[in-house]
Amino acid sequence: MNITPLALTLGDAAGIGPEIVVKLHVAGLPAHCVVYGDAGALQRACSALNAPLRIVELVDVNAFNTYAEKAGCLFVRATSPALPANLPLGRVDARAGQSAYDALCLAIDDAMLGKVSAIVTAPLNKEAMHAAGLDFPGHTEILAQRSGTPHVAMVLVNDQLRVILTTTHIALSEVSPTLTQELELRTIELAQQACQVMGIAAPRIGVAGLNPHAGEHGKFGREDLDIIAPAIAKAQAKGINASGPWPGDTLFMRARNGEFDICVAQYHDQGLIPIKYLGIDQGVNITVGLPFLRTSVDHGTAFDIAGKGVADPSSLREAFTLALSLLKKKN
Repeated sequence: MNITPLALTLGDAAGIGPEIVVKLHVAGLPAHCVVYGDAGALQRACSALNAPLRIVELVDVNAFNTYAEKAGCLFVRATSPALPANLPLGRVDARAGQSAYDALCLAIDDAMLGKVSAIVTAPLNKEAMHAAGLDFPGHTEILAQRSGTPHVAMVLVNDQLRVILTTTHIALSEVSPTLTQELELRTIELAQQACQVMGIAAPRIGVAGLNPHAGEHGKFGREDLDIIAPAIAKAQAKGINASGPWPGDTLFMRARNGEFDICVAQYHDQGLIPIKYLGIDQGVNITVGLPFLRTSVDHGTAFDIAGKGVADPSSLREAFTLALSLLKKKN
């Protein structure tokens, strides 16, 4: 029987990506996967960790099923050109940025063709990508552009909280001009969709205000009155159980206490601070709206500990496990 594996992207090879990917394989995977990235970086990580894995390079992911014996193998859909053996770890390098981008694009293309069942991503380094001339703020924007998906959103999940972001990687000064009733309504709808994918049929959606005290009836800005509240009303008219805007300083606590199934945050740090405060190693990032499933670690490339053998693969394991869980619910 042919197996459709998960795609696991290596991320920036100068960071902790190779190490956590190898550690995940050594600990044992609950499902088959193919790693997208530089084969040499994975081999060097295996050697540094004394990992008893055999690197198997695949020209096409369909070749995965030609291997009868898969135990002890780490299958790689390798990027080209190969990264140099002396690539410095823990430093920004344009070559690593380009390789990480190329690996992600390969995985997206294979996901669009149905060759992989989902994509799980290790961390990119935005500065390295920019050094390679790639003007993307992060994974989310690449995934959307490459797959031709106009509307996506980031959902951050741990065992205590779910948060979706209305705006993502933009300056704080750009948040207010970016917010529209259409964008707010679309994010609420994606929050509903995300929860239903996770098995919550009728989610309770709490929407955060943009301003302190949710604007306090216009005293601290008009966005909550003129943009967020009307979007919530439109969502309610569609049968969505959304409420707010609620003050951001208490909404996430209320959700953690069981009042809401998911929170809609208006900007990046409003949503990520409570998630990461609860434990960065357990957080998982899901991209909602794509034509395929994608989960990711909720941390960066950790250049300060790259190559030292101390990187914790917990978040990558959580992302892999959640992808499998969501696939089962979907099927």
